[in-house]
Amino acid sequence: MGTGNGAAVSFHPVLVTTWQQAPTLNSISATSGSAADLRHLLGHQFLSSSLHIRLAISSPDLLLLFLNHQPSQNSLITSSTVTANEASPHLRCLYFPPSSSRSNLSLRPISADLSQGILRCPLQPHGFLVSVGGGGGEIAAPPVLPWPWDSLAYESLLDGRDNSTIVFAKGLNLRPGRLSDPSRYECVFGWDFARPRFLITSNALSAAQEIVRCRTPLSVLRRHSAVAAEERPVMVSVKDRARGVPHILPSVARPVLIPRDGADGGEQEGKHQMCVCTMLRNQARFLTEWITYHGRIGVGRWFIYDNNSDDAIEETLRGMPEYNVTRHAWPWVKAQEAGFAHCALRARASCQWVAFIDVDEFLYLPSPGLSLQEVLSNYTTSFPQIAELRTACHTFGPSGHRVAPPEGVTVGYTCRTSAPERHKSIVRPEALSTSLINVVHHFHLKEGFRYVNMDRATMVINHYKYQAWEVFKEKFYRRVATYVADWQDEENVGSKDRAPGLGTKPVEPPNWPSRFCDVKDPGLRNRVLRIFTDPTTGQLPW
Repeated sequence: MGTGNGAAVSFHPVLVTTWQQAPTLNSISATSGSAADLRHLLGHQFLSSSLHIRLAISSPDLLLLFLNHQPSQNSLITSSTVTANEASPHLRCLYFPPSSSRSNLSLRPISADLSQGILRCPLQPHGFLVSVGGGGGEIAAPPVLPWPWDSLAYESLLDGRDNSTIVFAKGLNLRPGRLSDPSRYECVFGWDFARPRFLITSNALSAAQEIVRCRTPLSVLRRHSAVAAEERPVMVSVKDRARGVPHILPSVARPVLIPRDGADGGEQEGKHQMCVCTMLRNQARFLTEWITYHGRIGVGRWFIYDNNSDDAIEETLRGMPEYNVTRHAWPWVKAQEAGFAHCALRARASCQWVAFIDVDEFLYLPSPGLSLQEVLSNYTTSFPQIAELRTACHTFGPSGHRVAPPEGVTVGYTCRTSAPERHKSIVRPEALSTSLINVVHHFHLKEGFRYVNMDRATMVINHYKYQAWEVFKEKFYRRVATYVADWQDEENVGSKDRAPGLGTKPVEPPNWPSRFCDVKDPGLRNRVLRIFTDPTTGQLPW
């Protein structure tokens, strides 16, 4: 193959093992036209003479390529997205048959998160190696063999309050909702996990679900600021010492310092009284109504964890500059609980209370004159031992609609089931257990704190779960929660997380528009129309 300037390039496919980074072998020169275009597209972080793939992860429905990249120490995992259409003139996902040095398949990427060096590609054929190339088919990085998605240290945070490192990792096989024996795990810090002499280990303090917390070695703490500015910041992984041969998980995790407030003891002054964390995939069309409504009732900040959306979510958010919304790239499949734990830690410095709700869920206070601020202030000042408000959910059905109502979900859907669903939680992030255990929006609390079940006459969540079929069927694609079965899976068919009687196939039942309708409940609809309707045009803001 040739480069953009005509110089011949030879290479051999590179197999990325469980711990090695992909070496750079005869990559396209920095003066190559297509390589220069590629680096221009991906940003100034790729102005070095070559490009390589640190790790390729094969998830159930897409391929994640992690390119050489330096995340900022103090940044959230906020990113700017390039869509497939924007990237396609310059960038291709290349696929190589086993034992072949030539790509026989070139596809447009799905999307790219530039600040994170993440490229999303269509899944590779079984056994194929993958690489990145220019629009003319030139290879910009040595091919690598993707690693399975379910064995990986994928995120990490540094908690300065107790000098601990939190590592989020798949492949530990820890049970949901329970503490595990931390003595079998270690955190491993270093730049090259293939060279044990240069690794630093630290015993685990806690282990639960996909989260291991370790004491941060002093050498890592001292050098963290300097390392973050170097070409290769320190990485961290998890070692399972209980196996016959100690096993270090492959890793793309580089510890990021959790923001700290001015007062380490939990000072509330200057914090938002109420924030919201959510995880979503391709829900951009519902965000304007959801954010606008919750902003009106008292939410001050939103943390949106984006699970590989490709529906121009950033364009929607740019159109709402008056709201304090941060989008976080969260490419990890089946990692909602870990994402919520990650978000709770990030929100601790700026939020007194954090609600963990989905984009189809709306907090509603039925009592006239009662505000969210009053409810939260009451518990903040009068009941400081209460750290979790468990709020029941009312499940709304299609309410006769065959297509999505143009006036939005809060006005369009007014018929619900009679029995409430399980609760969702509003928590004080300061009071969460250091294990960060949470299952389906419910967190474990530190000793001395407790929860309260909210009276449904005071506060409830309207969950627009079973919408018009064209919306609901999108749920069959993939569920984001670790401990909730996908719709297509023949397991837990009777679970409350499924539509009763629907089964596992995305086929519309003949009576879908009239289902889940036991009680007419226009309460939130009437309030929304009264508060948000433009008196001149009669239109709602979304």
